[in-house]
Amino acid sequence: MERLLLVAALTSLIHLINTLIYSVRVSGVRTGRLATAISLFNVIFLISSTANMIQGPILATMVEGLIHRGGLDGAAGGMESPMAFPPAYLRQIGILAGDFRLVILSATMGTLVGALLMPAFVNFFSGLILVFEKVGSVPALLLAVVTSPRRVWCYAVDPPQEPDKKYSAPTFRGLPVAFLVMNVLVTGIFTTGVISALYAGALYPDFRASATMLASVVNGVAQILFATLIDPVAARITDQALEGRREQSDVRRMALYLAVTRLSGTLLAQVLFIPAAYLIRYVAILITVA
Repeated sequence: MERLLLVAALTSLIHLINTLIYSVRVSGVRTGRLATAISLFNVIFLISSTANMIQGPILATMVEGLIHRGGLDGAAGGMESPMAFPPAYLRQIGILAGDFRLVILSATMGTLVGALLMPAFVNFFSGLILVFEKVGSVPALLLAVVTSPRRVWCYAVDPPQEPDKKYSAPTFRGLPVAFLVMNVLVTGIFTTGVISALYAGALYPDFRASATMLASVVNGVAQILFATLIDPVAARITDQALEGRREQSDVRRMALYLAVTRLSGTLLAQVLFIPAAYLIRYVAILITVA
């Protein structure tokens, strides 16, 4: 249970930070320093990367522990259907599925908290950008945050180049619908990719290594979709706002809808979880017996 709670907490943190990424473009446009905004957020993103490195192995130990307890480690040969497993092992697989669904739910909760924090984070991060411009280095910036937090908030409360500080009323004006729909799909794949692969390993223990490695293929497809269909569109909208061809409110609106579609994607992951696991399991069988 402790491992499950730790994984759930790490997953929430990862998705919270990944949701706050959308605020970076808003802060970059607000301050006129987009490159600095992206560079500074990479420091914060290191927290998400570290949490991700810890989360994966812990999830894997949950599957390994299940297989060992079921006595199927190296002894499941020929059991290509879960119905061939002992009843006790099937019950444990059901429990594991429930645990993994809880992990996916924690992704939803982290995304929701991140979406709610976005307006405040835009203000605070804008202040960080402007303080960084004064101090000139990340260590000095961290020192300023620790020793003089009021200095950051002073910039955050009254940042320059921002006549309208409120988020505009929700509207799809100027935002491609396909771009938002694709964000739902890509988020769903990212959220369940590793989890489904690990669950597929529990469904086919003898070839769980192949199933687990397929997670990188699944996430690679999602990464290609993100890099070709989502990120360039977001970058174009942001650049147009910086050039004055769009209102800044368009970037805020985009960030808001990206957060909402990301939240929808984590809910879609609950639907994709089991089908994706069986698909990965099928592919693992296919490539290992070929």
